[in-house]
Amino acid sequence: MQIKPEQLNGHLAKGMLPIYFVSGDEPLQVQEACDVIRAAARQAACVEREVHHVEARFDWQGFLQSGDAMSLFSDRRLIELRLPSGKPGTEGSKALQAYAERPSEDNILLIISGKLEGSAKNSKWYKSVDKIGGMVTIWPIDLNQLPAWVMRRMKQKGLQASQDAVSLLVERVEGNLLACTQEIEKLLLLHSTGVIDIEQVAASVTDSSRFDIYKLVDCALQGDAARSSRIVNGLKGEGVEPTLVLWALSREIRSMQSMAFDLYQGGNIESVLAKNRVWDKRKPLVQTGLKRHSLPQWQAMLRRCADIDAIIKGVRPGNVWDEFLALSLWLAGVRLFAPARML
Repeated sequence: MQIKPEQLNGHLAKGMLPIYFVSGDEPLQVQEACDVIRAAARQAACVEREVHHVEARFDWQGFLQSGDAMSLFSDRRLIELRLPSGKPGTEGSKALQAYAERPSEDNILLIISGKLEGSAKNSKWYKSVDKIGGMVTIWPIDLNQLPAWVMRRMKQKGLQASQDAVSLLVERVEGNLLACTQEIEKLLLLHSTGVIDIEQVAASVTDSSRFDIYKLVDCALQGDAARSSRIVNGLKGEGVEPTLVLWALSREIRSMQSMAFDLYQGGNIESVLAKNRVWDKRKPLVQTGLKRHSLPQWQAMLRRCADIDAIIKGVRPGNVWDEFLALSLWLAGVRLFAPARML
């Protein structure tokens, strides 16, 4: 049974299922969904809580026996199974399937997982859990949805923020909901309830943006040069390995060059996207990038990647982060300068 996060409170008010499966890669939202389930379990007389962390050589048989056993004083238990990878393995898949086919009448099982691969939802263990349990999938909040999320969060705390204050807070904690929540709590402590303006946010909010190489690729494809520049500087400041940044950029450029070649040969855009397994959510980004650059430009960007690889390996001189900035902006549609190629 699929349950949206916003439907969770209403569902639990009607009674609890024997199993709940919460998955996603947004820590704050996963944590809050699990907290709601834990609170409902306490109201359902689950006075004990037992936590299992799935690691290498995890004792799945012991987990099954624990699920079947009553506690020492016959109290109901909430059993948490933490599965960070979302991959229980062969033995774990059999154990989860066996548990779902014969769930405990006394205990409630809460499985907490990282983001699941698409293939996991076709597995026997997932279908078995889905058949009798509640499946709560957490999706990251898009950047364009974040201001509204922040505004609602601040209102819940009694803070009336101006649009400029919200925009600055979003910029400072870009993508990091946990950091955003912490900063809102800090604003509440510093200023109590009431109006919050941009000066108060600027004075108290730390720059805790969560930069990553995938955001860099997407922002550059979208044509957001300013944000791409910020992310490059953020990656540099966080000490991210240049080889990882180059890997992400070159992989995307190589894929785009391949699609541009297919289009050049007369291919249809939809068939080209399907051939390259472009997700529906990313299709607008990819189409925007393909319209922005021609096939020769994608080929030139690949050669630029080779130049950067030579800098990383020490074969040629240069500042690798300047090169990343130039390449990212080029991808976004802003050409700064061409590298001095080796003779």
